[in-house]
Parts: sequence; structure tokens; C-alpha cells
Amino acid sequence: MKPVNVGICGLGTVGAGTFNVLKRNIDDIDRRAGRPVRITHVGARRDNPDCDLEGIQVSRDIFEVVKDPDVHIIVELIGGTTVSKELVLAAIKAGKDVVTANKALIAEFGNEIFAAAEQKGVVVAYEAAVAGGIPIIKAIREGLVANQISGLAGIINGTGNYILSEMREKGRAFDDVLAEAQALGYAEADPTFDVAGTDAAHKLTILAANAFGIPLQFDKVYTEGIAEMTQEDVQYADELGYRIKHLGIARRTDHGVEMRVHPTLIPNKRLIANVDGVMNAVLVFGDAVGPTMYYGQGAGAEATASAVIADIVDIARDIDSPGLVPHLGFSVETKDLNVLTSEEITTAYYLRISVKDEVGQMARIADTLSQFGINMEAIIQKEAPDDTPLVPLILLTQPVSEKAMNSAITAIESLPSVTERVVRIRLERLDS
Repeated sequence: MKPVNVGICGLGTVGAGTFNVLKRNIDDIDRRAGRPVRITHVGARRDNPDCDLEGIQVSRDIFEVVKDPDVHIIVELIGGTTVSKELVLAAIKAGKDVVTANKALIAEFGNEIFAAAEQKGVVVAYEAAVAGGIPIIKAIREGLVANQISGLAGIINGTGNYILSEMREKGRAFDDVLAEAQALGYAEADPTFDVAGTDAAHKLTILAANAFGIPLQFDKVYTEGIAEMTQEDVQYADELGYRIKHLGIARRTDHGVEMRVHPTLIPNKRLIANVDGVMNAVLVFGDAVGPTMYYGQGAGAEATASAVIADIVDIARDIDSPGLVPHLGFSVETKDLNVLTSEEITTAYYLRISVKDEVGQMARIADTLSQFGINMEAIIQKEAPDDTPLVPLILLTQPVSEKAMNSAITAIESLPSVTERVVRIRLERLDS
């Protein structure tokens, strides 16, 4: 069989990992692909000392890799959404298949990119864009193809999961753990994408499109980060039998599709609630198979390289007849299902309300909630901290629309006895 030539664009952490894993395991990779798979051209602004580039053409201009007529597959590992988009579209125009680990590029411009690829008859593969080395895209598009997927929930950002795990296990403050995460290399110098939820929203966009056969719609994902999480709320949740995780949730309902990223209380007996540190996990609900969970490293040079190389091998196997698996998992045109706004979602809630230490406050809060059709499942009154006359009330509610909860919180915050903002964290039991 004729060899498949690979051009890697970008020799940073993931690029170097891909280069080295492919070289190290080349014998098994060739056997799996059914033909030789060779890196013949690398585009990078500078050499990476961890990569032995002897015998490989190296270009400082990454577009030279696309122009190389001997390269069959372009591997885009430069990141960002400007030059990377231009590179990918140039590769498609040149009739080359593409592999990318770029979740922002796929989430924001995937509809345009896939349309161009399908018109040209080439493949754009992106397994590594979601959850690092966990083969979750392949599981949804191929392993669960017999199922109607009703929903999924995932811990899909390792930085946020590490921070929340440390806050719960060691009682540390958010800022303290974030600084450590940056020192350990888990978080970037500018951690905004991780802690604000943007990274998870990119990944959820891709998962939802594959699960439900809808277009990529990053702009419709409700996104809330973890920067305002306090150690007190983590502790109170733990006392109630829950753990707080930063989840990406996509759910099919009778009224449309929910897509949301936010801190979430999960019962501590759920398997996904016990995924700690920088690990990722995705829980998928199928009508035939029931719940299945996929767990592993969500980032890192070699974990991500594992997914990149899996895509390379898939393309190499079918290089003469590409496109066997549709880009978003459905062969017919994607459904334009309604995506619900944040006010239209339904979920349960954890509320922390700081009230003046006066008789009858708990009854007033309960009465206010009932006016908006909100039923409580539990209520706990904690002792007032030494430095404040305010008493924390901790409430768990039954599921209710976000619109009703917004109105109830506004009414509660207008009570004379409530002088601070109500803390709200959504709660999912993930039992169906």
C-alpha cells in the first residue's frame, strides 16, 4: 500500500507530543492503518529541541506545508482562530484532509469549514478538540449510533476541576488554588478561558452538535465560570451530600435543546462527582444503552496526541474513499432544533441567603419562593460567622424554570432582612 504523508503545522506542546508518539509507535500505527504513515513535512517558527527532525522537511512558513504536493494530511496544531482558519481552508482548497485539536476553531467556524470540506470531498477530523485523549467524539458518532441521545454532562475542563477539587479536599480559597494551577502548568498565565467557562463552552458546542445532529452554535451556550466560587459553598454542598463540579450540560427537551456550562451540585454518590484533579469525564444518556461514562486525561501532550493520531489513522485507512463518517455524525442535513435561552432551562437549585438574625426570616423566604411556584427540598440554618450579624440559610429546591428562579431571587433580595446578593448554584441529579 502506498504511504500516507503527514504535514504537522505547529510544534508546541501538542505538536511535539504528536510528532514523538507517532515516531515512537510507528510500527503498530502502520499495522493499524494498513499502510505506512510518515511525517514528511513540519511547519514551525522554530525547532523544538524535544523533536528529532532529521530527514524531515522543515518550513518556517506553515503554508508551505499546505503547498507541498506530497503531503496528504495537514495536522493543524497552532491554535487560535485566525491563522488556523486560513490554514485549514487553504488545505481543504488544496484537496488535503485535515486533523485538528482546535476546539475554538471548530466550535466557532466548524459549520463553514465542514461545508467547504464536503464540497471538496475531504475530511476534517477533530477528536482531539474535546476531552484530550478520551475518544468521546468517536463514541457518540460511532459507538452510540443506534441510540437517540437524550443528554450529556461533562467535566471537560481540567483546570476548573482541579481548582474545585482542591477547594473541597483541602479547604483552600479559589485565588490560592488558581495561582498553584498556574505554577504547575495546569492553567495559562491568562486563565480566563478556563475559569470563565469559554473553553468548556467550545467543547460542549461540539458535543451537542454530534449528540443531537444540530449545527454548531457556540453563541447560544449559556456560560458561567467558577471565579465566584467560595470555599463556604463547597463546604455546605459537601455537608448536604453533594459535590460542586463545573459541568457542560446538553439536554434534549420537548421544547428544544439546552446547552449550558456552569458550576453544578451533583450527588456525591454519582460516579462523575468523584472525578477529581485535572481529569475529564463525560456522561452520555442513550435510550438503548442507558448512561455510559468516558473518563481520562483531558489535556497534555501525549494524551491529546493519542486522539490526533487516531484521526490520522482513520483518514489513512480510507484515504482513497474519504468521508465514511459525517463530520457531525449525521449524513442528512443537521436539524435546526430550537436552542433554549437560559431563562427557559429547568433545573434544581442550591441557594445561600444571608439574612439578619431575626425571628421569622425562614418563613418569609419560604413564602416568597412559594409565590413563584418553587418548592423546597431542604433548608438548613447555619450559625452566623463571628464577624457578621448575618445568618446563612442554605436551601435546595425542586426543579423549576430559570425564569421563575430569577424572579424569586429578585424578590428575596428586596426583603429588608436580606442585605447581600443571593448565591445561586444549579443542581443536577444526573439519574436519568
